[in-house]
Amino acid sequence: MKLLIVDDEKLIRDVIKEYARIENFETLEADNGEEALDIINKQSIDLIILDIMMPKMDGFTFLKEVKKDIPVIILSARSEEYDKLAGFDLNADDYLTKPFSPKELMARVKAVLKRYKGTNGELFTYEDLKIDFKAHSVYIKDKELKLTPKEYELLVYFTENENIALSRDVLLNKLWGYDFYGDDRTIDTHIKMLRNNLGKYRDLITTVRGVGYKFVLPKKH
Repeated sequence: MKLLIVDDEKLIRDVIKEYARIENFETLEADNGEEALDIINKQSIDLIILDIMMPKMDGFTFLKEVKKDIPVIILSARSEEYDKLAGFDLNADDYLTKPFSPKELMARVKAVLKRYKGTNGELFTYEDLKIDFKAHSVYIKDKELKLTPKEYELLVYFTENENIALSRDVLLNKLWGYDFYGDDRTIDTHIKMLRNNLGKYRDLITTVRGVGYKFVLPKKH
């Protein structure tokens, strides 16, 4: 799979490139947003690792200009909550602050790609509920649900871990990151919104008292 590393610091690009090589990823590089846009318009990219503060075109402007549906992990020295929220509002899939662990970055790359591509082909279906992993969309009776990026990630993560009780801490670490400055009420709020959007399928997400949540498909008789 092919990663695009967008950062104006060559040393950081070199470190990421070396760890990506160990994980058998092919890499391309750009030192600003304009160069990165040119690359993705010419060839297929599976995931973008993106810095924010860059010359010519910064990371946020780049995200606004991208027309293709490509997963993005922001890697930035800017650690303020405002910057993280801005990145997620622009549909970034994850946000990691510098200094960073290259091994953790690669783990997050693989996790995002797994969620994005799906684990059981391109579709998940249950009765009238359908998740199109390739299109990053969820439907009930062919009507697309208006999920936020985090609601979508939660639903996909649940389907990948069917019948497994997932604690709030696990969900926070997997979907928000280890450096998230929030509490487990964040999970409860997003679960409530996701259940509301799922309508008649809201009960597929069950509450496990004293633990967290579990995704359960009723057994067919």
